[in-house]
Amino acid sequence: MTTTERDPGNSVPAGIRRDRAAALVADRGFVRVRDLAVAFGVTDVTARADLDQLEREGLIRRVHGGAVPSTDPAATAIARRPEREPSFEEALSASAGPKESIGEAAAALVSSGQSVILDVGTTTLQVARSLRARRDLDDVTIFTNGLSIALELESAIPRFTVVLTGGTLRPRQHSLVDPLARGILADLRADIAFIGCNGVDVERGVTNANLPEAAVKIAMIRAAGRAVVVADSSKLGEVHLARISSLDEVDILVTDAAAPAVLLGEFEQAGLTVLPAGSRLSA
Repeated sequence: MTTTERDPGNSVPAGIRRDRAAALVADRGFVRVRDLAVAFGVTDVTARADLDQLEREGLIRRVHGGAVPSTDPAATAIARRPEREPSFEEALSASAGPKESIGEAAAALVSSGQSVILDVGTTTLQVARSLRARRDLDDVTIFTNGLSIALELESAIPRFTVVLTGGTLRPRQHSLVDPLARGILADLRADIAFIGCNGVDVERGVTNANLPEAAVKIAMIRAAGRAVVVADSSKLGEVHLARISSLDEVDILVTDAAAPAVLLGEFEQAGLTVLPAGSRLSA
């Protein structure tokens, strides 16, 4: 991806960033290039490119130093539209490096002969990739509600047995949810479950932005002997709509090296084992 799409280290996908930029212009009446660069943690070059793209779409009008709302009332209404949920592919491009390191650290917790539940998500996809890359693993059974994860693991058959939960397909996320998704989980007792989320907070616990997926995540935690939350540092301290669990209902948090030490200390004081990527716990 070019620097006009997303700067290295910026975790906001370009489409979402531009939606937010258009909304700021509509709300404030005038926004400077520099203000957008600071707000989104990108360069001035990227901020200008975002505004140029929004102008081509008719959502704003470029002026010297920044942008003002489009004179088209319909365009202003579009700019004020609610923020959309990022697609699986957009989320996959965000924090790719940290998610890869999380995947490696999480996969190291699995041993041959174990049964594993892999939640849907871009971080759990990296767990799947790291599991597949471990040539020492054999006779592992993996249950998942993620189509992308199942396809990622297909080449590891017959070393791995891959089982889809079934259920209703959620577009853009490639996930399977109720009805039916929780049915198979109710009869399972897997060794370990890897759970993705949108937020991990000391007081509010593990949360997710989507209610149907949250219901399946809850069932996955209940179906596993050990629950591992995988979340990059941008999700720590965040709270979203649907509660998945309290911290005492999960065993390990695997996050990346950029996680603030203060937050990690709070999680550990709350009794949660924290595994920063690059360190190891015994399987």
